[in-house]
Amino acid sequence: MQHPILVIGHRQGIGRAIAEQLCQAGHTVLGVSREAVDYQHSHLTSLTFAAEDLTVEHLPETLSGVVYAPGSINLKPFKSLKPADFLADFHINALGATHVLQVAEKALKAGQGSVLLFSTVAVSQGMPFHASIAMAKGAVEGLARSLAAEWAPHVRVNCIAPSLTDTPLAAKLLGNEARAAAAAERHPLKRVGTVADIAEISCTLLRSTWISGEVIGVNGGMGRLRTA
Repeated sequence: MQHPILVIGHRQGIGRAIAEQLCQAGHTVLGVSREAVDYQHSHLTSLTFAAEDLTVEHLPETLSGVVYAPGSINLKPFKSLKPADFLADFHINALGATHVLQVAEKALKAGQGSVLLFSTVAVSQGMPFHASIAMAKGAVEGLARSLAAEWAPHVRVNCIAPSLTDTPLAAKLLGNEARAAAAAERHPLKRVGTVADIAEISCTLLRSTWISGEVIGVNGGMGRLRTA
């Protein structure tokens, strides 16, 4: 990947892990986050503003990849969800990615680039209290497959569907030993995912020239296996 890779949401969590791993591998990263990052690397250029404010002027003429990492965890009973909940989840997950990719399309095609989006295992599995986020992430999966077809053969587009991952966003769900143990127990591999788990497969997908249109589960077996 000889051209810069745009990573949206590189301040913390999965986005940070991907940005750091790419930099460590010698790739040039252009990171965009709403708040300033607290780390530096010789291969990293950080911009501080909301993804929705991204314009063509912020980008180089050629990109090797785009990663859209922002997300939300909004778990409520269906009867408690308000229209504002659905709109907020859809905006950050689906419309945010849409805006970034429309802005980056020309640079991606110039670089024969790769796009990586993020869904959730809840889209394919069906989980209580996930109606809003699963609906928004389902839209992300549809976007990934549609663009993979529309932009082929010039750009590859894939999506990762993790289960619960140990990030700042998930802190409330993993906030004590009992909750963390219960979350681990729900996975066939008996642990919660780490940002390193996600970053490793993310970088592989960004480098691959023969994978496109896929939604790949990285979820400790939760998406396919039943062990009890």
